[in-house]
Amino acid sequence: MRAPRLLVPIAAACLLTACASGTPAGSAAPPTSGGAAAFAPTDAEHDPTTRIPGVLAVEYGEVEHVLATRRVAYDHAPPLGGNHDPSWAQCDGVVYDVAVRSENLVHSMEHGAVWISYNPDQVTGAARDALARRVTDQPYMVMSPYPGQDEPVSVQAWGRQLKVDSVDDPRIDRFTTATRTNPYLSPEPGASCGAIDPRLFDVDNPRPFDPAPYGPDAIPVTGS
Repeated sequence: MRAPRLLVPIAAACLLTACASGTPAGSAAPPTSGGAAAFAPTDAEHDPTTRIPGVLAVEYGEVEHVLATRRVAYDHAPPLGGNHDPSWAQCDGVVYDVAVRSENLVHSMEHGAVWISYNPDQVTGAARDALARRVTDQPYMVMSPYPGQDEPVSVQAWGRQLKVDSVDDPRIDRFTTATRTNPYLSPEPGASCGAIDPRLFDVDNPRPFDPAPYGPDAIPVTGS
């Protein structure tokens, strides 16, 4: 029998009051290149990622908060949506030096954050620094290593993902412009990406990433 979990539809409620607040969408855009400005979402074009080659699109239905002691059997690595922890990983321009628990980062993406992940065996030194410059001190941006990732760099937003083999690929900035706090893609765009009670998520000691295969008690990516 599965342990009890928090069966609260995300669209209807948020377990943390800070979910209702945050930096307005579209503020303080991160540095861009390669004509990225042309990929900003508009009322006429909700999803500019359709013009970016290589983007994976997944539509997630109703999702839930799950107990912080449980794992979600995500359907992609890194994940790009689904059930997740009640607490988000701080995502206001934070560059994590260690791999972070996926369930917290998925919550960050629900708020409109773009998560840049990288394979730490393939991206080091100046290449890692180039990625970090896209993230540091930028709202709704977060970066962390993802051990075992199948491409050197992966960029995720809610329901969208782009994997590339170079930190200089101009599609990274185009993807970021198209998805960051995109109100047509993010379930809760503009909800807080800031610090919360460290007992729930400690930015200086984040809950670690678990590289082990999912067990039979893992929670499905969607549904109750």
